Amino acid sequence: MTDPNKKLAERVFRRADEDAETARHGTHTPQTEDPAYRLAFQDLDFLLREDLRPVRFQLELLKPQLLLDEANIASMFVMYGSARIPEPDRAQAVLELAQDDTARRVAERLVAKSRYYDVARELARLASGYPRDEDGKRHFVVCSGGGPSIMEAANRGAADVGAESVGLNIVLPHEQAPNPYVTPSLSMQFHYFALRKMHFLLRARAVAVFPGGFGTFDESFELLTLIQTGKVERIPVLFYGREFWDRVVNLEALCEEGVISPRDLDLITWVETAEEGWQVVQDFWAEKQANGG
Repeated sequence: MTDPNKKLAERVFRRADEDAETARHGTHTPQTEDPAYRLAFQDLDFLLREDLRPVRFQLELLKPQLLLDEANIASMFVMYGSARIPEPDRAQAVLELAQDDTARRVAERLVAKSRYYDVARELARLASGYPRDEDGKRHFVVCSGGGPSIMEAANRGAADVGAESVGLNIVLPHEQAPNPYVTPSLSMQFHYFALRKMHFLLRARAVAVFPGGFGTFDESFELLTLIQTGKVERIPVLFYGREFWDRVVNLEALCEEGVISPRDLDLITWVETAEEGWQVVQDFWAEKQANGG
């Protein structure tokens, strides 16, 4: 009779890593050397087949999910913004190197926007000071796209106060590397844009959008669409740099043309400072909690 006070074996099958190790030291015959004999999960050629795209989707969704769970990250403060806006000192250097009027005008605009590097950095510092909950879960953990410029500023702000931060990088045709301020164990790389964007929003409880290009437009307007259509519960969506946004996109014209409702503009909160933005986020969630949300 078994002793009920003693645990039974937790598993009866060998672990996959044990079988994988055994497979590496097998006999060498024409059969075992052929790719067909490889374990499926060790066969990179097999995993990269066109037919296996659904499996790769699942893996790319699952790996970050597990890593963030293991890091006790319950919610994130996501920051979007340009990869081309340098910090103020570097922006000034770009201006000094401008060799013609066109380059000088562009550099002057970059200098004007470079202050948002400091704003993003300070906002990340503020968010990173949010305490863990009673279960030890972390909230408003700073998350960026892992790249340079505004993204770097976000991760750098977290590092300034000794906090970890997330970087969700993407494979691009030109070589790139995560910025040095992303926590290495929370630096993740994606092949699929769609799954990267999904992970930006699964845990997002606030989003800050700084001036940016196509990528920033893509991420921020998709978020607005998801909230507009009820696919995502409303969260604070902070837009920084109203002068920039009014210049590059006419949101009021969309209302005048009848393609969005005037109330859709209320999904955006315009802010300029880190303190103002962080206060908006705190007020939003305090009111939500007071109303039982």
